[in-house]
Amino acid sequence: MGWFKDFLKRKFYILKVRDRFSAAVQIGQRQLFLQYQLAKKNNQLPKLNDTGFRVFSQFEEDGKLLFILAMTGMKNKTFLEIGADDGINSNCANLIFNFGYYGLFLDGNAKAIKRGEAFYRKYPHQYMYSPKFRCAKVTAENVNQLVADAGLEGEIDVLSIDIDGNDYWIWNALESVQPNVVIIETHVEFGMRNIVVPYDPDYFFPGKHPVYHGASPIAMVNLGKKKGYRLVGANDLGFNFIFVKNGLAETELPEVSVESVLKHPSVKESWKLFEPIKDWKFLEG
Repeated sequence: MGWFKDFLKRKFYILKVRDRFSAAVQIGQRQLFLQYQLAKKNNQLPKLNDTGFRVFSQFEEDGKLLFILAMTGMKNKTFLEIGADDGINSNCANLIFNFGYYGLFLDGNAKAIKRGEAFYRKYPHQYMYSPKFRCAKVTAENVNQLVADAGLEGEIDVLSIDIDGNDYWIWNALESVQPNVVIIETHVEFGMRNIVVPYDPDYFFPGKHPVYHGASPIAMVNLGKKKGYRLVGANDLGFNFIFVKNGLAETELPEVSVESVLKHPSVKESWKLFEPIKDWKFLEG
């Protein structure tokens, strides 16, 4: 009966995947999108922290991005995700399947890229224009060319960066697109210090130490300000910071402090991990 159990597992997986972009899910999210816009008109908006839910994202980023895009507007339904793995459990997959978004998944893992391409061929949507996948080690030197080669330019709705390494330096270098919303991983282990690990184009996680990479929350906020963005929130665990371009929905999505998004108990616990590398080389953010 082992084959039958495997069959049931596969069948359950397929149903679970399809449920993520079923008619009920699409209708529910579109109703929610319209309810947010109505709440905006009536000045009865919920707090961003109360809007999170997961469909494809690793944590509750899908719900928070939906709320933010209801405030800023889905202007051109384009995205760029750097460090996307297979593009399935990602910050942009929900936008693709349930809102018709198009864009580029970039990742250096060839197996993950093939897995993602196979997934999006297997589960096409009737109106979906399949996203592009590119396998490449993304660096500050090549990121703009990689994006341009994929045909993305100018204003896009969403940029997501999660590469466990040079996230700060990649966003700093990126100029070929101008995202309205940015979600990027920060290193809460660094606490309230304004520090960045020096750029290393050859870096591969875990490097010399699994915590020695990336930028602190304060350093990432400073970079955002330099590029014209304000911090509006984060995922509940505090490490995926969400920024919105200045001038967009400033009343509905006000700037928040770093301290306000680092309240989860796991944040303070993670500060202990900084101790072994506290005397290593850092730059000011």
